[in-house]
Amino acid sequence: MSKIRVLVIDDSAFNRRTITKILEGIPEVEVIGYAVDGEEGMRRILALKPDLVTLDIEMPRMDGFTLLRIIMSNRPTPVIVVSSWGGDDSVFKALELGAVDFILKPTDGALDELIKIREDLHEKVRGVFNLNMSSVRRRGELLRKGNEGDSGREIKALFAPRKRGLETISVVAIGASTGGPPALQSIFSAFPGGIPFSIVVSQHMPSGFTRTFAERLNRTSAVHVVEACDGDTVRPGCALIAPGGKNMIFRKTEGGVTVQIVDPGPAENYLPSVDKMFQSGSEVFGSKLLGVVLTGMGNDGSVGVCAIKKAGGQVLSESEDSAVIFGMPRAAIATGMVDAVLPLEKMTDEILVRCGFIGERN
Repeated sequence: MSKIRVLVIDDSAFNRRTITKILEGIPEVEVIGYAVDGEEGMRRILALKPDLVTLDIEMPRMDGFTLLRIIMSNRPTPVIVVSSWGGDDSVFKALELGAVDFILKPTDGALDELIKIREDLHEKVRGVFNLNMSSVRRRGELLRKGNEGDSGREIKALFAPRKRGLETISVVAIGASTGGPPALQSIFSAFPGGIPFSIVVSQHMPSGFTRTFAERLNRTSAVHVVEACDGDTVRPGCALIAPGGKNMIFRKTEGGVTVQIVDPGPAENYLPSVDKMFQSGSEVFGSKLLGVVLTGMGNDGSVGVCAIKKAGGQVLSESEDSAVIFGMPRAAIATGMVDAVLPLEKMTDEILVRCGFIGERN
């Protein structure tokens, strides 16, 4: 297998050295060069034709956003963004522009954090072998159409009879990893207001980013979206996003169903865990739960879909044609427990139909 040729673009000498050292520790990777700003980065991309770029967003002369737009228009290349924190939505803007994923920016002296960044970068770089760049570009097009007014806010809601033999769905649980944020934004922006079901989401993401992500989804959706807190109630018309680095499970109370935010076990690599959310949801919601597995690396969710089906619920999976990385959907489909496999652009309509809710666009 040929090596992944990586170009590192960052104006910080410390970051360039650290990221290069981490990458050089991956046997499948060859670092072919670096650039200190966007303009030099663009020249190097055109000259060296890397398989992957790591990109800082804030740089002199040409920032990462401008460079991303040029890359995706002229030479589409997988890009992993290096982000310092999740307090603003820069990283999510970068993902919408075509970046496939992000890692935390290294900081001097934080050994535990550096180890985590190393593990994270190793996994995400290896995912490039299975990356579908045409899906990355397609997601950007879907989001642009949504931003131009093709929004779920313009759907006229009609309640449809539920499919014969199927239980009425009251909760939709969605799991995603690499490529998930733009996919989720595409789905959420197409939901109409007044949906009669609840939504819960586990998107693999580090701590500090999910609150900003939830706020971004909330601004572009007719659904009320928040980062989940311990004790929040699962309510129709609302979506709860599992906090980064934690797991979200459910428990019945006198007032309904609330979420619990729990620390992961030492052996859990994928966080927030889709399996944990699916398994807990199947126990609490039973046949009223619809599980949805979107794009991502690994097999998180495959155990959970079996639990959902055993409890009488339903499962949807994203198709290989639209998934940025088909790992999680492939693993779910391999269980034989998936009811339907659909491209991303058809997922929202299928969810609405299975929840007894259809829409007619104006």
